Amino acid sequence: MDGQPEIVRQVLGYVNQGWELAQGWLLSPAAWSQFGLLVVAFLAALVVSRKLSPILTRAITPPDGQTSYLAQARRFVLMFLPLLLPLLAYAFTGIGEQITRSIFGSGAVIAFGKRVFLFLAARALVRDIITDSFLKMLGKYILIPAMALYALGLLDDLTAYLSATVISLGNISFSIMALVRGVIAGSILFWLGRWSNDQSAALISKQEEMRPATRQLAVKATEITIFGVAFLLLMNIMGISLTSLAVLGGAIGVGLGFGLQKIASNFISGVILLLEGQATVGDYVELDGGEAGTIIKMMARATILETYDGRWIVIPNEDFITTRVVNYSDSGSANRYEAPFSVSYDTDINKVPAIVEAAVAKHKEVLDKPFPPDCELRRFGDSGVDFAVEFWVNGIDDGENKFTSDVLFLVWNALKENNIEIPYPQRVVEIKGGFPSA
Repeated sequence: MDGQPEIVRQVLGYVNQGWELAQGWLLSPAAWSQFGLLVVAFLAALVVSRKLSPILTRAITPPDGQTSYLAQARRFVLMFLPLLLPLLAYAFTGIGEQITRSIFGSGAVIAFGKRVFLFLAARALVRDIITDSFLKMLGKYILIPAMALYALGLLDDLTAYLSATVISLGNISFSIMALVRGVIAGSILFWLGRWSNDQSAALISKQEEMRPATRQLAVKATEITIFGVAFLLLMNIMGISLTSLAVLGGAIGVGLGFGLQKIASNFISGVILLLEGQATVGDYVELDGGEAGTIIKMMARATILETYDGRWIVIPNEDFITTRVVNYSDSGSANRYEAPFSVSYDTDINKVPAIVEAAVAKHKEVLDKPFPPDCELRRFGDSGVDFAVEFWVNGIDDGENKFTSDVLFLVWNALKENNIEIPYPQRVVEIKGGFPSA
């Protein structure tokens, strides 16, 4: 063994200790009595769980159709019923441990059994209860191996070894155990942060009395608060002093000043947009660059527009502050459109405005306020007299709304009913000198 590597010698040492421990248990009457108590505890837990599980299921299960918070809490508790058997076995084994320690003065075997039952509870939790893919992965690769080491009695030695190994990075120093603890705690904290953020966003979105911009701002503020608290808790769990992050904070500040200034500008612009509420989710906007669409999402860095042909346009928030933006969906305002048409020169044009205005006013989406339909004479064209009817509607003349098309149909039908001709291009051709002779 002297020529073997250190890790091999440690493994062989643990194997020898386990063999000696197993021999001691096999030859000890106290160990056999503890084995017997373990079997009795497990059988008792099996009987009690089979009797108790149906009773608890009936008592906890809420009536069908209930969606209250209490009903959701009862369904959540009901998910943990598969843990009843291993936890009862753990509890009964604890009672048996007290008995054996009082009689024989030792309880190593039954203590090992307790740890095994706790391992089985962790396994049932990961296998049967947890449904989230991320938590299931954490349970499969972190919780179950840790509980297996705990059941074998090796977890304390491994923890001590990892805690004694220290890593230094400039002014920051931490042990490998702190790093492992940080990875585990960070994963759980940020999963909880994501879940809490989703729940709070759903709750805030239901507050119809709040303005859309205010709701968006509340969602963003809640998100920043949740993940900020998660980060501070993670630093505390890892044992890293916040003062030691001063150098890192300075480096981030320099990065913001040079390479990340656009990101910072877009973030601040997004906050200003949410505070002012000049453009919010659901508004149809058009920017100076020609981008137009409905705002479907406002993020920390950019705003997403959806066009009527299904395309998404990602617009940096800064563009909404530094360029001209036309908002067609501002609360309380309508939009004016016009539909051009022409009539023949043989028409009594004095009758046209009244006929067209009456026809357009019949459209259910055309508004009387701020102004009713207004037919105006625009010009005397080459082929006919050019008119245009102006009308006001709520909404955008695109997508599901075809206001101009509907109005032109109404104009066509009204002119036809009154025998008013809509001209087509006409040209007069003059041939100088007459037609040539045959």
